[in-house]
Amino acid sequence: MMNVSFTLNYRLLVSLAAAFMLLQGCAVNPVSGKQQFVLVSESQEIAMGAQGAASVSQSIGVVDDPALQTYVQELGSRMALASERPHLPWSFSVLDDPTPNAFAFPGGYIFITRGLMGLMGNEAELVSVLGHEIGHVTARHSVAMMTRAQVAQIGLGVGSILSPELAQFSEAATGGLSLLFLSYGRDAERQADDLGFQYALDHGYDVREMVNVFASLQHAGQLAGHSPLPNWLASHPGPAERIQRIETRLGNLDQSLAGTRVGRDDYLARVDGMVFGVNPRQGYFEDNRFMHPDLAFRITFPAGWKTQNLAQVVLAGSPDQDAVVQLALAGGTPSEAAKQFFAQEGLTSSNVGQRSINGLSAMLGRFQTQTASGQLGGLAAFIAHGGHTYRVLAYTPADRLSHYGSAFEQSILSFARLTDRKALARQPERIAIVRTSRAMTLASFNAQYPSVIDLERLALINQVSGPDVPIPAGTPVKRVVR
Repeated sequence: MMNVSFTLNYRLLVSLAAAFMLLQGCAVNPVSGKQQFVLVSESQEIAMGAQGAASVSQSIGVVDDPALQTYVQELGSRMALASERPHLPWSFSVLDDPTPNAFAFPGGYIFITRGLMGLMGNEAELVSVLGHEIGHVTARHSVAMMTRAQVAQIGLGVGSILSPELAQFSEAATGGLSLLFLSYGRDAERQADDLGFQYALDHGYDVREMVNVFASLQHAGQLAGHSPLPNWLASHPGPAERIQRIETRLGNLDQSLAGTRVGRDDYLARVDGMVFGVNPRQGYFEDNRFMHPDLAFRITFPAGWKTQNLAQVVLAGSPDQDAVVQLALAGGTPSEAAKQFFAQEGLTSSNVGQRSINGLSAMLGRFQTQTASGQLGGLAAFIAHGGHTYRVLAYTPADRLSHYGSAFEQSILSFARLTDRKALARQPERIAIVRTSRAMTLASFNAQYPSVIDLERLALINQVSGPDVPIPAGTPVKRVVR
């Protein structure tokens, strides 16, 4: 009888909560003009977006090129101020990230990576990408997504706390909800494509260039060896589908695109000199060895682990995703940083002591702590070098510490000064623009103006289908130099 009562009360709680939200959470969608069920006010949307944008700017970093940032901000703002939500605090920034990407936070905070800018060939393409992200914001897609997540948590979060049986299957249930909401995500992407198309068209741009963006992304994925997910499992419609939709819309246009803006020369002048690929001055990997020329240190992570270099932390994860080694800066001296770390509430320490690591003063110790997912165990080291203190944390579930302990210790003890002159002097690769003096193929261009990347990638960033494609005289062409 108690179980029946509990089930009824739980269902009543969910029903009442859902009913309250339905009454309180309706708003008019700025794009569709229809009532939309949302739980986030516009002021909350802006606040969350500002917080997310600040976090991304800090963790990844923006390109240190004021002229480029101003260019992108002005292009984006021009469209945003003529959109359905001109009053938002619109912000457009170029992230210092080699991965081709663009995304929008709620409230009008939009980012595009230098990796994507390096793939594109003109201003019309850039405007179509910015317009797509503006569309996500004006249509409140992220707000709708957060609302759906909150509704899911009423069914899953409360149930997981109160019902061990449901908790046991919460991961599977979440997966089911993700598939349930997948169609909304794909529909949102299509709507953002349509809005970006219209915004670019309204501002006089040649929207035929939008096709090149998706073709380049598709080609880049193929070169990187990414096998695309089946369309029904992708969070975005596939590039081929998006190209087809754009071409269909182009065929249905009732206006001429003659005289619309492409802006190739202006755009390429902005990316001339931009860093291409990983910037080694900010640290780089050679296999599992990480080197940082500007800070003059090196460290070796366990072989075969997946690694990532972010603005504030370097990470390595085990193949089984059950162990992590991370490197970051810490405040104070090694002793001060160690004292602060090991004194944290809920953390127990052992074998904490001072030692020398490759001639560098350090503090090293073991720790255990309880998390919501179970007990973690690991090693922590605080190492002085070049006026900074570096923190190396290596941790895993406590019952796996004996398995990973040796690998953890080897990584920590590999931290050392970087003395290799070639590594210390390594410079980033950069895009350089050359205007052809005569008609030539890409292969002949590369012979006359060599790049440090292969011919296939050179074709990718110049949006030509192959090395034998003719390039007219007077065409600005990208090369990559060091």
